[in-house]
Amino acid sequence: MVLESLGSAMRNALRKVMRAPIVDERVVRELIRDVQRALLQADVNVKLVFQLSRRIEERFIKETLPPGISRRELLIKIVYDELVNLLGGESAPKVMPSGKRPYIIMLVGIQGSGKTTSAAKLALFYKKRGLRVALVCADNYRPGALAQLKQLGEQIGVPVYGEEHSSSAIELAIRGVKKFRSEGLDVIIIDTAGRHKEEKELIEEMKLMASAIKPNEIMLVIDGTIGQQAMIQAKAFHEATSIGSIFVTKLDGSARGGGALSAVAATGAPIKFIGVGEKVDEIEVFNPARFVSRLLGMGDLESLVEKVKAAQATLSMDIAQKFLSGRFTLRDLLEQLKAIRRMGPLSKLLKLLPGFSYMMPEGFEEFSEEKLKKFIAIMQSMTGEELEKPEIIDRSRMRRIAIGSGTTIKDVRELLEQYRLMRKLIKQFKRRARYFRHFKGGIWGDFN
Repeated sequence: MVLESLGSAMRNALRKVMRAPIVDERVVRELIRDVQRALLQADVNVKLVFQLSRRIEERFIKETLPPGISRRELLIKIVYDELVNLLGGESAPKVMPSGKRPYIIMLVGIQGSGKTTSAAKLALFYKKRGLRVALVCADNYRPGALAQLKQLGEQIGVPVYGEEHSSSAIELAIRGVKKFRSEGLDVIIIDTAGRHKEEKELIEEMKLMASAIKPNEIMLVIDGTIGQQAMIQAKAFHEATSIGSIFVTKLDGSARGGGALSAVAATGAPIKFIGVGEKVDEIEVFNPARFVSRLLGMGDLESLVEKVKAAQATLSMDIAQKFLSGRFTLRDLLEQLKAIRRMGPLSKLLKLLPGFSYMMPEGFEEFSEEKLKKFIAIMQSMTGEELEKPEIIDRSRMRRIAIGSGTTIKDVRELLEQYRLMRKLIKQFKRRARYFRHFKGGIWGDFN
């Protein structure tokens, strides 16, 4: 999960606000302290943290309460607004290539930032959107660079150009672009050698390469685990060549990701993509509003819809209404678990729903793919009547189901408990969704 430690801390802070009998100065001060602690632990710059804290307090004191909005909701909205501003503002980046084809993207960054994997992620991202994509390996310094890119290219079904023993990275890039341009490709992604901000020769080569191939976009790849140091890298590369966008990688397990994102945003350079895992499909368009919505547990329905579309899973209106009302059966649950398995871990998907993070019991995020498979096997071993009426399942039936699914009675009981808990949580979710109806990122709206 993206910046899970920061997200967990922020959600805990807001949970206190939601549970407080009244929202007074004490509650506001405590929230600000919790927000400060969470951001500082995520390596966000101290100055930025205290500026944000000051703005939250000032706005809460000065702003007039809008009609129909409680002080509690106003406070949550102010926190949301200020975090979005910290990470670059409301505007979402334009990611689809425009103008004459091919659209050439040149990736730059220091060694170890994850450029090669990011190149493959970008290629797959654009391929999924119907574009013909190719990769060019212009790294003649790192042993195994071409082999790694070819392996990734084969994995995603994208052609790769490279030469084993070329003395000129610039000539490599020129020949690769020429080849794929003649083949009518839509997007050409250039993977360059890793550079350090002090390596003058490599920086100069990067400038010459950009001049030779004239890319439509130069994308800086930054390792999210370096925290505030990201600002130094962004400035150094921007001075060397015009950086059009930034790709922040390794945000799946980094405690310092907040520092990297806020540091880069402070330079004014647009963050276009983030890497949220090691797999080639674990890439997301960086939208500050949607990112903060998910961070605070307000959900991100747009991402959820995109995941559904990408997996080509269909949710009928009838089934959707059953789930939203909490009236779904085990048969409905089985049908949908099969469909959503292709979209990723269930805990990740549920956290895209507004307010769901505040209701999930402790440890629910550990709901693993292995357990998901086990639950599906258990339900497939049930009779039609048991799927429609889980309340009839007694110990004798549990024993039969466990034997048939290769599991234990304890596993069957756990599934039934999770099913009952899920129905209960979704009913609670309908009532709590009103807290989040005013936010632009992750809007769910009211339920009737």
